[in-house]
Amino acid sequence: MSFKIHVSGGAEAAVARHVPSLVNDLVASGITAQDAALWGADAEAEAGIRLGWTEAVAISRPLVPRIVELREKFLSAGLDHVVLSGMGGSSLAPEVIARTGNLELTVLDTTDPGQVIAAVDDRLGKTVLVVSSKSGSTVETDSHRRAYEKAFRDAGIDPAERIVVVTDPGSPLDASAREAGYAVFNADPNVGGRYSALTAFGLVPAGLAGFDIEELLEEAETIALELAIDDPTNPGLILGAAIAGTQPLRDKLGILADGTHIVGFADWAEQLVAESTGKQGKGLLPVVLDVVSPELGENLPDLQIVRLVDNAAMHHLFPADRHDGEILVSGSLGAMFLVWEYAVAVAGRLLGINPFDQPDVESAKAAARSMLDSRPAPASPIFVDDGIEVRADAALLDGASTVDAAISALLAQLPADGYVAVQAYADRDALPQLAGIRDLLAARAKRPVTFGWGPRFLHSTGQFHKGGPAVGVFLQILTDESSDLQVPGRPFTFGQLITAQADGDASVLREHGRPVLTLTLTDTSTNIETLFGDVNA
Repeated sequence: MSFKIHVSGGAEAAVARHVPSLVNDLVASGITAQDAALWGADAEAEAGIRLGWTEAVAISRPLVPRIVELREKFLSAGLDHVVLSGMGGSSLAPEVIARTGNLELTVLDTTDPGQVIAAVDDRLGKTVLVVSSKSGSTVETDSHRRAYEKAFRDAGIDPAERIVVVTDPGSPLDASAREAGYAVFNADPNVGGRYSALTAFGLVPAGLAGFDIEELLEEAETIALELAIDDPTNPGLILGAAIAGTQPLRDKLGILADGTHIVGFADWAEQLVAESTGKQGKGLLPVVLDVVSPELGENLPDLQIVRLVDNAAMHHLFPADRHDGEILVSGSLGAMFLVWEYAVAVAGRLLGINPFDQPDVESAKAAARSMLDSRPAPASPIFVDDGIEVRADAALLDGASTVDAAISALLAQLPADGYVAVQAYADRDALPQLAGIRDLLAARAKRPVTFGWGPRFLHSTGQFHKGGPAVGVFLQILTDESSDLQVPGRPFTFGQLITAQADGDASVLREHGRPVLTLTLTDTSTNIETLFGDVNA
Protein backbone atom coordinates (compact mmCIF):
# COMPACT_ATOMS: atom_id res chain seq x y z
CA MET A 1 0.00 0.00 0.00
CA SER A 2 1.29 3.46 -0.88
CA PHE A 3 -0.39 5.10 2.13
CA LYS A 4 -0.99 4.01 5.72
CA ILE A 5 -2.78 5.72 8.58
CA HIS A 6 -3.15 4.95 12.27
CA VAL A 7 -5.39 6.84 14.70
CA SER A 8 -5.87 6.69 18.44
CA GLY A 9 -7.81 8.34 21.26
CA GLY A 10 -10.05 11.19 20.25
CA ALA A 11 -9.05 10.87 16.60
CA GLU A 12 -10.06 7.21 16.62
CA ALA A 13 -13.39 8.15 18.19
CA ALA A 14 -13.91 10.80 15.51
CA VAL A 15 -13.34 8.22 12.80
CA ALA A 16 -15.82 5.82 14.40
CA ARG A 17 -18.35 8.65 14.71
CA HIS A 18 -18.16 10.10 11.21
CA VAL A 19 -16.82 7.59 8.69
CA PRO A 20 -19.95 5.37 8.63
CA SER A 21 -22.12 8.35 7.66
CA LEU A 22 -19.55 9.52 5.13
CA VAL A 23 -19.69 6.06 3.59
CA ASN A 24 -23.49 5.98 3.63
CA ASP A 25 -23.62 9.43 2.03
CA LEU A 26 -21.33 8.26 -0.79
CA VAL A 27 -18.93 11.14 -0.11
CA ALA A 28 -15.80 9.49 -1.49
CA SER A 29 -17.35 8.45 -4.77
CA GLY A 30 -19.13 11.80 -4.89
CA ILE A 31 -15.85 13.72 -4.65
CA THR A 32 -14.35 11.54 -7.36
CA ALA A 33 -17.41 12.12 -9.56
CA GLN A 34 -17.02 15.87 -8.89
CA ASP A 35 -20.40 16.24 -7.17
CA ALA A 36 -20.43 19.95 -6.32
CA ALA A 37 -23.47 19.57 -4.05
CA LEU A 38 -21.51 17.79 -1.29
CA TRP A 39 -20.70 21.04 0.52
CA GLY A 40 -24.12 22.66 0.39
CA ALA A 41 -25.92 25.06 -1.90
CA ASP A 42 -23.75 28.07 -1.03
CA ALA A 43 -20.59 26.25 -2.10
CA GLU A 44 -21.97 24.56 -5.18
CA ALA A 45 -20.98 27.16 -7.78
CA GLU A 46 -17.36 27.32 -6.63
CA ALA A 47 -17.05 23.57 -6.03
CA GLY A 48 -18.38 22.98 -9.53
CA ILE A 49 -15.24 24.50 -11.04
CA ARG A 50 -12.69 23.30 -8.45
CA LEU A 51 -12.80 19.50 -8.42
CA GLY A 52 -10.58 18.78 -11.41
CA TRP A 53 -7.78 17.61 -9.08
CA THR A 54 -9.58 14.29 -8.66
CA GLU A 55 -8.55 13.39 -12.23
CA ALA A 56 -5.21 15.17 -12.20
CA VAL A 57 -3.22 11.99 -12.84
CA ALA A 58 -5.00 11.25 -16.11
CA ILE A 59 -5.01 14.86 -17.29
CA SER A 60 -1.37 15.48 -16.37
CA ARG A 61 0.15 12.37 -17.86
CA PRO A 62 0.31 13.73 -21.43
CA LEU A 63 2.44 16.62 -20.10
CA VAL A 64 5.26 14.34 -19.00
CA PRO A 65 6.96 13.69 -22.38
CA ARG A 66 6.93 17.39 -23.24
CA ILE A 67 8.42 18.35 -19.86
CA VAL A 68 11.13 15.71 -20.18
CA GLU A 69 11.91 16.82 -23.74
CA LEU A 70 12.19 20.45 -22.65
CA ARG A 71 14.50 19.53 -19.78
CA GLU A 72 16.79 17.63 -22.15
CA LYS A 73 16.81 20.59 -24.52
CA PHE A 74 17.83 22.94 -21.69
CA LEU A 75 20.52 20.58 -20.43
CA SER A 76 22.00 20.20 -23.90
CA ALA A 77 22.28 24.00 -24.00
CA GLY A 78 24.04 24.04 -20.62
CA LEU A 79 21.02 25.41 -18.76
CA ASP A 80 20.85 23.49 -15.48
CA HIS A 81 19.74 26.15 -12.97
CA VAL A 82 15.94 26.24 -12.61
CA VAL A 83 14.28 29.16 -10.84
CA LEU A 84 10.59 29.02 -9.99
CA SER A 85 8.59 32.22 -9.64
CA GLY A 86 5.32 31.29 -8.00
CA MET A 87 3.23 31.98 -4.92
CA GLY A 88 1.24 29.69 -2.66
CA GLY A 89 0.12 26.54 -4.42
CA SER A 90 2.27 27.41 -7.42
CA SER A 91 5.48 27.11 -5.39
CA LEU A 92 4.86 24.98 -2.28
CA ALA A 93 4.23 21.66 -4.02
CA PRO A 94 7.19 21.83 -6.46
CA GLU A 95 9.42 22.86 -3.57
CA VAL A 96 8.42 19.71 -1.63
CA ILE A 97 8.90 17.54 -4.72
CA ALA A 98 12.35 18.92 -5.46
CA ARG A 99 13.51 18.79 -1.83
CA THR A 100 12.29 15.21 -1.48
CA GLY A 101 14.26 14.30 -4.60
CA ASN A 102 17.33 16.17 -3.29
CA LEU A 103 17.25 18.34 -6.39
CA GLU A 104 18.13 22.00 -6.75
CA LEU A 105 15.19 24.28 -7.45
CA THR A 106 15.47 27.95 -6.55
CA VAL A 107 12.02 29.00 -5.34
CA LEU A 108 11.37 32.72 -5.63
CA ASP A 109 8.18 33.38 -3.67
CA THR A 110 9.09 36.72 -2.15
CA THR A 111 9.27 40.40 -2.95
CA ASP A 112 12.16 41.02 -0.57
CA PRO A 113 14.58 43.02 -2.74
CA GLY A 114 17.71 41.40 -1.31
CA GLN A 115 16.42 37.92 -2.04
CA VAL A 116 15.25 38.87 -5.53
CA ILE A 117 18.59 40.53 -6.38
CA ALA A 118 20.51 37.48 -5.12
CA ALA A 119 18.36 35.15 -7.22
CA VAL A 120 18.68 37.18 -10.41
CA ASP A 121 22.46 37.48 -9.95
CA ASP A 122 22.91 33.74 -9.39
CA ARG A 123 24.17 31.91 -12.51
CA LEU A 124 22.03 33.95 -14.89
CA GLY A 125 23.86 32.49 -17.89
CA LYS A 126 22.70 28.97 -16.93
CA THR A 127 19.23 29.90 -15.66
CA VAL A 128 15.79 28.84 -16.78
CA LEU A 129 12.89 30.76 -15.21
CA VAL A 130 9.53 29.06 -14.67
CA VAL A 131 6.76 31.60 -14.10
CA SER A 132 3.71 29.96 -12.51
CA SER A 133 0.45 31.82 -11.98
CA LYS A 134 -3.11 30.57 -12.42
CA SER A 135 -4.58 34.01 -12.96
CA GLY A 136 -1.56 35.43 -14.73
CA SER A 137 -1.98 38.67 -12.81
CA THR A 138 -0.25 37.85 -9.52
CA VAL A 139 1.84 40.92 -8.66
CA GLU A 140 4.78 38.94 -7.27
CA THR A 141 5.23 36.68 -10.28
CA ASP A 142 4.64 39.55 -12.70
CA SER A 143 7.39 41.52 -10.93
CA HIS A 144 9.80 38.58 -10.94
CA ARG A 145 9.23 37.99 -14.65
CA ARG A 146 9.89 41.63 -15.45
CA ALA A 147 13.13 41.60 -13.43
CA TYR A 148 14.41 38.48 -15.19
CA GLU A 149 13.39 39.69 -18.64
CA LYS A 150 15.45 42.84 -18.11
CA ALA A 151 18.39 40.88 -16.68
CA PHE A 152 18.36 38.45 -19.62
CA ARG A 153 18.21 41.25 -22.17
CA ASP A 154 20.94 43.22 -20.41
CA ALA A 155 23.12 40.10 -20.64
CA GLY A 156 22.40 39.69 -24.36
CA ILE A 157 20.11 36.68 -23.76
CA ASP A 158 16.76 36.26 -25.51
CA PRO A 159 14.15 35.73 -22.74
CA ALA A 160 12.17 33.50 -25.09
CA GLU A 161 14.97 30.94 -24.82
CA ARG A 162 14.89 30.93 -21.03
CA ILE A 163 11.35 31.53 -19.74
CA VAL A 164 8.70 28.85 -19.28
CA VAL A 165 5.17 29.81 -18.27
CA VAL A 166 2.58 27.72 -16.42
CA THR A 167 -0.87 29.28 -16.29
CA ASP A 168 -4.55 28.69 -16.90
CA PRO A 169 -5.69 28.71 -20.53
CA GLY A 170 -6.93 32.11 -21.58
CA SER A 171 -5.33 34.01 -18.71
CA PRO A 172 -3.62 37.37 -19.46
CA LEU A 173 -0.28 35.66 -18.94
CA ASP A 174 -1.21 32.87 -21.35
CA ALA A 175 -1.79 35.37 -24.14
CA SER A 176 1.24 37.58 -23.48
CA ALA A 177 3.61 34.61 -23.01
CA ARG A 178 2.62 33.03 -26.31
CA GLU A 179 3.03 36.38 -28.06
CA ALA A 180 6.52 36.69 -26.54
CA GLY A 181 7.45 33.21 -27.77
CA TYR A 182 7.79 31.60 -24.36
CA ALA A 183 7.19 27.91 -23.78
CA VAL A 184 3.69 27.67 -22.24
CA PHE A 185 2.06 24.87 -20.28
CA ASN A 186 -1.62 25.19 -19.51
CA ALA A 187 -3.00 23.64 -16.35
CA ASP A 188 -6.54 22.44 -15.74
CA PRO A 189 -8.53 25.60 -14.90
CA ASN A 190 -10.87 23.50 -12.75
CA VAL A 191 -8.21 23.05 -10.06
CA GLY A 192 -7.55 25.59 -7.32
CA GLY A 193 -3.95 26.52 -6.60
CA ARG A 194 -3.59 24.64 -3.33
CA TYR A 195 -4.95 21.45 -4.92
CA SER A 196 -2.63 21.70 -7.93
CA ALA A 197 0.33 19.57 -6.78
CA LEU A 198 -0.26 16.89 -9.43
CA THR A 199 -1.04 19.33 -12.24
CA ALA A 200 1.30 21.32 -14.46
CA PHE A 201 1.96 23.68 -11.53
CA GLY A 202 3.69 20.94 -9.60
CA LEU A 203 5.05 18.89 -12.48
CA VAL A 204 6.67 21.45 -14.78
CA PRO A 205 9.15 23.03 -12.34
CA ALA A 206 9.86 19.72 -10.57
CA GLY A 207 10.32 17.91 -13.88
CA LEU A 208 12.64 20.57 -15.27
CA ALA A 209 14.65 20.28 -12.05
CA GLY A 210 15.08 16.56 -12.74
CA PHE A 211 12.41 14.80 -10.67
CA ASP A 212 10.86 11.61 -12.03
CA ILE A 213 7.37 13.05 -12.42
CA GLU A 214 6.06 9.91 -14.13
CA GLU A 215 6.79 8.01 -10.92
CA LEU A 216 5.07 10.74 -8.88
CA LEU A 217 1.90 10.29 -10.92
CA GLU A 218 2.14 6.51 -10.59
CA GLU A 219 2.36 6.88 -6.80
CA ALA A 220 -0.84 8.91 -6.82
CA GLU A 221 -2.53 6.46 -9.17
CA THR A 222 -1.89 3.55 -6.80
CA ILE A 223 -4.10 5.19 -4.15
CA ALA A 224 -6.67 6.84 -6.42
CA LEU A 225 -9.05 3.88 -6.65
CA GLU A 226 -8.97 3.33 -2.89
CA LEU A 227 -9.85 7.00 -2.35
CA ALA A 228 -12.82 6.74 -4.70
CA ILE A 229 -14.49 3.82 -2.91
CA ASP A 230 -17.12 4.36 -0.23
CA ASP A 231 -15.56 2.07 2.34
CA PRO A 232 -14.63 2.46 6.05
CA THR A 233 -10.98 1.78 5.19
CA ASN A 234 -10.76 4.71 2.75
CA PRO A 235 -7.74 6.73 3.99
CA GLY A 236 -9.17 10.03 2.75
CA LEU A 237 -12.32 9.55 4.81
CA ILE A 238 -10.33 8.42 7.84
CA LEU A 239 -7.90 11.34 7.75
CA GLY A 240 -10.65 13.87 7.08
CA ALA A 241 -12.75 12.59 9.98
CA ALA A 242 -9.73 12.42 12.29
CA ILE A 243 -8.70 16.04 11.75
CA ALA A 244 -12.16 17.63 11.60
CA GLY A 245 -14.45 15.36 13.61
CA THR A 246 -13.14 15.37 17.17
CA GLN A 247 -15.51 16.39 19.98
CA PRO A 248 -14.81 18.93 21.21
CA LEU A 249 -13.03 19.97 18.04
CA ARG A 250 -9.25 20.03 18.32
CA ASP A 251 -8.83 22.91 15.92
CA LYS A 252 -5.04 23.30 16.16
CA LEU A 253 -3.36 20.70 13.95
CA GLY A 254 0.29 20.15 14.79
CA ILE A 255 2.10 18.60 11.81
CA LEU A 256 5.40 16.91 12.64
CA ALA A 257 7.84 15.28 10.22
CA ASP A 258 9.19 12.32 12.22
CA GLY A 259 11.43 10.20 10.04
CA THR A 260 9.53 10.48 6.78
CA HIS A 261 11.53 10.55 3.55
CA ILE A 262 9.36 13.44 2.33
CA VAL A 263 11.00 16.82 2.94
CA GLY A 264 8.93 19.92 3.71
CA PHE A 265 5.51 18.31 3.36
CA ALA A 266 4.13 20.11 6.42
CA ASP A 267 4.62 23.47 4.70
CA TRP A 268 2.53 22.30 1.76
CA ALA A 269 -0.14 20.81 4.02
CA GLU A 270 -0.21 24.06 6.01
CA GLN A 271 -1.56 25.98 3.04
CA LEU A 272 -3.99 23.26 2.00
CA VAL A 273 -5.53 23.01 5.47
CA ALA A 274 -5.47 26.69 6.49
CA GLU A 275 -6.72 28.23 3.25
CA SER A 276 -9.33 25.52 2.70
CA THR A 277 -10.87 25.51 6.19
CA GLY A 278 -10.21 28.97 7.69
CA LYS A 279 -13.39 30.89 6.95
CA GLN A 280 -16.76 31.86 8.47
CA GLY A 281 -15.11 31.97 11.89
CA LYS A 282 -14.25 28.28 11.64
CA GLY A 283 -11.20 26.31 10.64
CA LEU A 284 -8.28 24.07 11.47
CA LEU A 285 -5.04 25.93 12.21
CA PRO A 286 -2.04 23.91 10.96
CA VAL A 287 1.05 24.38 13.12
CA VAL A 288 4.34 23.11 11.66
CA LEU A 289 6.27 21.46 14.52
CA ASP A 290 9.90 20.45 14.89
CA VAL A 291 9.40 18.36 18.03
CA VAL A 292 6.57 17.27 20.30
CA SER A 293 7.24 17.15 24.02
CA PRO A 294 5.57 14.29 25.95
CA GLU A 295 3.37 16.70 27.91
CA LEU A 296 2.25 18.76 24.90
CA GLY A 297 -1.07 17.03 24.38
CA GLU A 298 -2.01 17.42 28.04
CA ASN A 299 -1.09 21.09 28.19
CA LEU A 300 -2.78 21.98 24.92
CA PRO A 301 -6.04 20.02 24.73
CA ASP A 302 -7.05 21.83 21.53
CA LEU A 303 -3.90 20.65 19.69
CA GLN A 304 -4.02 17.44 17.68
CA ILE A 305 -0.79 15.91 16.40
CA VAL A 306 -0.27 14.49 12.92
CA ARG A 307 3.04 12.65 12.60
CA LEU A 308 4.50 12.06 9.16
CA VAL A 309 6.49 8.86 9.60
CA ASP A 310 8.01 6.09 7.52
CA ASN A 311 6.28 2.74 7.17
CA ALA A 312 8.49 1.01 9.74
CA ALA A 313 7.42 3.46 12.46
CA MET A 314 3.68 3.09 11.95
CA HIS A 315 3.18 0.50 14.68
CA HIS A 316 6.54 0.49 16.43
CA LEU A 317 6.84 3.87 18.12
CA PHE A 318 7.70 3.60 21.78
CA PRO A 319 4.70 4.38 24.05
CA ALA A 320 6.52 7.42 25.45
CA ASP A 321 6.73 8.81 21.93
CA ARG A 322 3.00 8.61 21.35
CA HIS A 323 0.28 11.07 22.33
CA ASP A 324 -3.42 10.50 22.88
CA GLY A 325 -5.40 11.27 19.77
CA GLU A 326 -2.43 11.57 17.47
CA ILE A 327 -2.59 10.55 13.84
CA LEU A 328 0.25 8.65 12.18
CA VAL A 329 0.53 8.78 8.40
CA SER A 330 3.06 7.38 5.99
CA GLY A 331 3.17 6.99 2.27
CA SER A 332 4.79 7.87 -1.02
CA LEU A 333 4.80 11.54 -2.01
CA GLY A 334 2.27 11.21 -4.82
CA ALA A 335 -0.12 9.28 -2.56
CA MET A 336 0.30 11.80 0.25
CA PHE A 337 -0.67 14.68 -2.00
CA LEU A 338 -3.86 13.00 -3.17
CA VAL A 339 -4.93 11.61 0.23
CA TRP A 340 -4.56 14.99 1.91
CA GLU A 341 -6.54 16.68 -0.85
CA TYR A 342 -9.41 14.23 -0.36
CA ALA A 343 -9.14 14.53 3.42
CA VAL A 344 -9.37 18.31 3.42
CA ALA A 345 -12.38 18.17 1.10
CA VAL A 346 -13.98 15.77 3.61
CA ALA A 347 -12.98 18.06 6.49
CA GLY A 348 -14.74 20.94 4.78
CA ARG A 349 -17.96 18.95 4.67
CA LEU A 350 -17.70 18.08 8.37
CA LEU A 351 -16.94 21.69 9.33
CA GLY A 352 -19.77 23.02 7.20
CA ILE A 353 -17.62 25.29 5.01
CA ASN A 354 -16.62 25.52 1.36
CA PRO A 355 -13.08 24.07 1.12
CA PHE A 356 -12.46 25.53 -2.33
CA ASP A 357 -12.81 29.29 -1.94
CA GLN A 358 -10.59 31.87 -0.23
CA PRO A 359 -12.81 34.91 0.35
CA ASP A 360 -10.41 36.81 2.61
CA VAL A 361 -7.20 36.48 0.59
CA GLU A 362 -8.11 39.29 -1.78
CA SER A 363 -8.54 41.84 1.02
CA ALA A 364 -4.82 41.99 1.79
CA LYS A 365 -3.99 42.19 -1.93
CA ALA A 366 -6.41 45.09 -2.37
CA ALA A 367 -4.96 46.91 0.63
CA ALA A 368 -1.42 46.48 -0.75
CA ARG A 369 -2.49 47.80 -4.16
CA SER A 370 -4.10 50.81 -2.50
CA MET A 371 -0.92 51.59 -0.60
CA LEU A 372 1.20 51.24 -3.72
CA ASP A 373 -1.09 53.68 -5.48
CA SER A 374 -1.23 56.27 -2.71
CA ARG A 375 2.29 55.79 -1.27
CA PRO A 376 1.46 57.12 2.22
CA ALA A 377 4.39 58.32 4.31
CA PRO A 378 5.62 55.57 6.64
CA ALA A 379 3.95 55.70 10.03
CA SER A 380 6.31 56.92 12.72
CA PRO A 381 7.24 54.25 15.25
CA ILE A 382 5.67 54.51 18.69
CA PHE A 383 9.20 54.09 20.01
CA VAL A 384 12.60 52.69 19.06
CA ASP A 385 14.38 50.26 21.37
CA ASP A 386 18.00 49.39 20.65
CA GLY A 387 17.54 49.99 16.93
CA ILE A 388 14.23 48.10 16.65
CA GLU A 389 11.29 50.28 15.58
CA VAL A 390 8.00 49.40 17.27
CA ARG A 391 4.63 50.10 15.65
CA ALA A 392 1.19 49.15 16.92
CA ASP A 393 -2.00 50.72 18.14
CA ALA A 394 -1.16 52.75 21.24
CA ALA A 395 -3.93 50.96 23.13
CA LEU A 396 -2.27 47.61 22.44
CA LEU A 397 1.12 48.75 23.74
CA ASP A 398 -0.46 50.20 26.91
CA GLY A 399 2.53 52.40 27.70
CA ALA A 400 5.22 49.83 26.80
CA SER A 401 8.59 51.38 26.00
CA THR A 402 10.74 48.29 25.29
CA VAL A 403 10.46 45.48 22.76
CA ASP A 404 10.15 42.94 25.58
CA ALA A 405 7.26 44.89 27.09
CA ALA A 406 5.62 45.28 23.68
CA ILE A 407 5.74 41.52 23.13
CA SER A 408 4.27 40.98 26.59
CA ALA A 409 1.48 43.42 25.73
CA LEU A 410 0.74 41.48 22.53
CA LEU A 411 0.69 38.14 24.34
CA ALA A 412 -1.63 39.62 26.97
CA GLN A 413 -4.25 39.76 24.20
CA LEU A 414 -3.91 36.02 23.56
CA PRO A 415 -7.08 34.12 24.55
CA ALA A 416 -6.96 30.73 26.24
CA ASP A 417 -7.70 29.00 22.92
CA GLY A 418 -5.59 31.38 20.83
CA TYR A 419 -2.46 31.24 18.74
CA VAL A 420 0.45 33.51 17.81
CA ALA A 421 1.32 34.12 14.15
CA VAL A 422 4.82 35.36 13.37
CA GLN A 423 5.08 37.01 9.96
CA ALA A 424 8.61 37.71 8.73
CA TYR A 425 8.83 40.03 5.74
CA ALA A 426 12.51 39.34 5.21
CA ASP A 427 15.06 37.48 3.11
CA ARG A 428 14.57 33.85 4.13
CA ASP A 429 17.77 32.77 2.40
CA ALA A 430 19.91 35.33 4.24
CA LEU A 431 18.04 35.20 7.56
CA PRO A 432 16.84 31.61 8.07
CA GLN A 433 17.51 31.95 11.80
CA LEU A 434 14.45 34.20 12.10
CA ALA A 435 12.31 31.06 12.06
CA GLY A 436 13.76 30.26 15.50
CA ILE A 437 11.49 32.97 16.93
CA ARG A 438 8.63 30.47 16.66
CA ASP A 439 9.93 28.05 19.29
CA LEU A 440 10.96 30.84 21.67
CA LEU A 441 7.52 32.43 21.49
CA ALA A 442 5.81 29.06 21.93
CA ALA A 443 7.77 28.49 25.14
CA ARG A 444 6.85 31.96 26.37
CA ALA A 445 3.20 31.99 25.31
CA LYS A 446 2.46 28.32 26.11
CA ARG A 447 0.27 28.33 23.01
CA PRO A 448 0.69 27.21 19.39
CA VAL A 449 2.83 29.54 17.28
CA THR A 450 2.96 29.62 13.49
CA PHE A 451 5.69 31.18 11.37
CA GLY A 452 5.32 32.50 7.84
CA TRP A 453 7.61 34.28 5.41
CA GLY A 454 5.93 37.28 3.88
CA PRO A 455 4.43 37.75 1.40
CA ARG A 456 4.42 34.00 0.78
CA PHE A 457 2.03 33.24 3.64
CA LEU A 458 -0.51 35.78 2.33
CA HIS A 459 -1.38 33.19 -0.34
CA SER A 460 -1.96 30.44 2.23
CA THR A 461 -2.44 30.98 5.97
CA GLY A 462 -3.42 34.60 5.31
CA GLN A 463 -6.94 33.33 4.62
CA PHE A 464 -7.16 31.67 8.04
CA HIS A 465 -5.86 34.79 9.82
CA LYS A 466 -8.84 36.84 8.66
CA GLY A 467 -11.54 34.26 8.05
CA GLY A 468 -10.84 31.67 10.75
CA PRO A 469 -11.58 31.86 14.47
CA ALA A 470 -10.75 35.32 15.83
CA VAL A 471 -8.25 34.05 18.40
CA GLY A 472 -4.92 35.01 16.84
CA VAL A 473 -2.39 37.69 17.73
CA PHE A 474 0.14 38.78 15.12
CA LEU A 475 3.81 39.69 15.26
CA GLN A 476 5.22 41.23 12.08
CA ILE A 477 9.00 41.35 11.66
CA LEU A 478 10.33 43.66 8.93
CA THR A 479 13.84 44.60 7.89
CA ASP A 480 15.25 47.82 6.51
CA GLU A 481 16.85 46.83 3.22
CA SER A 482 20.23 48.28 2.32
CA SER A 483 19.52 47.70 -1.37
CA ASP A 484 16.44 47.88 -3.55
CA LEU A 485 15.44 46.99 -7.10
CA GLN A 486 13.09 48.77 -9.46
CA VAL A 487 10.34 46.60 -10.90
CA PRO A 488 10.82 47.17 -14.64
CA GLY A 489 7.85 48.89 -16.24
CA ARG A 490 6.20 49.56 -12.89
CA PRO A 491 6.19 52.75 -10.79
CA PHE A 492 7.46 50.97 -7.68
CA THR A 493 10.41 49.01 -6.36
CA PHE A 494 10.48 45.59 -4.73
CA GLY A 495 11.17 47.31 -1.42
CA GLN A 496 8.09 49.48 -1.79
CA LEU A 497 6.05 46.44 -2.81
CA ILE A 498 6.96 44.31 0.20
CA THR A 499 6.38 47.25 2.55
CA ALA A 500 2.95 47.82 1.02
CA GLN A 501 2.14 44.13 1.41
CA ALA A 502 3.11 44.13 5.09
CA ASP A 503 1.28 47.39 5.82
CA GLY A 504 -1.75 46.29 3.85
CA ASP A 505 -2.05 43.00 5.67
CA ALA A 506 -1.62 44.68 9.06
CA SER A 507 -4.39 47.15 8.23
CA VAL A 508 -6.79 44.37 7.21
CA LEU A 509 -5.98 42.35 10.33
CA ARG A 510 -6.73 45.39 12.50
CA GLU A 511 -10.01 45.93 10.63
CA HIS A 512 -10.89 42.37 11.63
CA GLY A 513 -10.09 43.15 15.26
CA ARG A 514 -6.81 41.21 15.34
CA PRO A 515 -3.97 42.62 17.49
CA VAL A 516 -0.85 43.39 15.42
CA LEU A 517 2.64 44.33 16.62
CA THR A 518 5.20 45.37 13.99
CA LEU A 519 8.92 45.29 14.72
CA THR A 520 11.31 46.72 12.12
CA LEU A 521 14.98 45.78 12.34
CA THR A 522 16.98 48.83 11.25
CA ASP A 523 20.32 47.02 11.45
CA THR A 524 19.71 43.34 10.83
CA SER A 525 23.17 42.12 11.78
CA THR A 526 22.88 43.48 15.32
CA ASN A 527 19.11 43.63 15.82
CA ILE A 528 18.49 39.89 15.41
CA GLU A 529 20.44 39.00 18.53
CA THR A 530 18.63 41.76 20.42
CA LEU A 531 15.26 40.52 19.15
CA PHE A 532 15.95 36.94 20.22
CA GLY A 533 16.92 38.18 23.65
CA ASP A 534 13.72 40.20 23.95
CA VAL A 535 11.55 37.28 22.83
CA ASN A 536 13.31 34.93 25.20
CA ALA A 537 13.03 37.32 28.18
